[in-house]
Amino acid sequence: MTEPGAAPSPPSTPDAPPDRTDTVSAPPAEAESVEDYYARIVAATGHDGRLPVAVEEMPGWDIYPYEPSSLQLKPIQPLADAEPPRRGESSSDCACAQGPGEDDGTLVWSNPRWRLTLSRKTGLPVMLMLSPVEHHDVPSLPTALAAEMGQLIVAIGDAVEHVPSVGRFQLAKYGDGGAHAHLFFLGRPARILQFRGSPLIDWEENLPRVPLDVLQANARVVAERLVVHVGGRAGTLGR
Repeated sequence: MTEPGAAPSPPSTPDAPPDRTDTVSAPPAEAESVEDYYARIVAATGHDGRLPVAVEEMPGWDIYPYEPSSLQLKPIQPLADAEPPRRGESSSDCACAQGPGEDDGTLVWSNPRWRLTLSRKTGLPVMLMLSPVEHHDVPSLPTALAAEMGQLIVAIGDAVEHVPSVGRFQLAKYGDGGAHAHLFFLGRPARILQFRGSPLIDWEENLPRVPLDVLQANARVVAERLVVHVGGRAGTLGR
């Protein structure tokens, strides 16, 4: 992080993605196939194709949001023939090809390489998404961008935890729907201990929506703190 008011030094020009064809000591052919992995799961199912609920694991936590006695898992489906294509697998088909577009009050912070945006519809005090400006997925991020992403995770996490109604921040990466890299920053409400841990996202879907002006005010705390510590510029946040 830079000192307040200091101009941050931009990272070096992103280099090419690392060469992933080099020889490794554990050839993929020696690792377990997905068919063998799947067979182990099927062998553990009952006559109806369902796995038993592991009540000694997450359903047994005091923060688990559902009643274990009424739970059952969906039947295990067959293996798909292949992984389905995601939105934006090609850079020309990705929304990033259209440019950043107009700031509609959801842009929290940006620099020439990254954008941090606000979710308009959430039950949490703040829910943000960090994405690179250029088309990259996380496994293919150039080294310089990957290094900057690590610094931004630290800075954004710190900024989210300075929102008055936030107790802790959570970080999530999924990537099954979109091929453009995106990380989620969730602000877990302070002092609501039921919302701790991974069940937070289940609670979030059932919480009343926070008004947009409140979300923007919370996100302004994040934006201004990021500008001080990592440079860049704040979005309009509805102002």
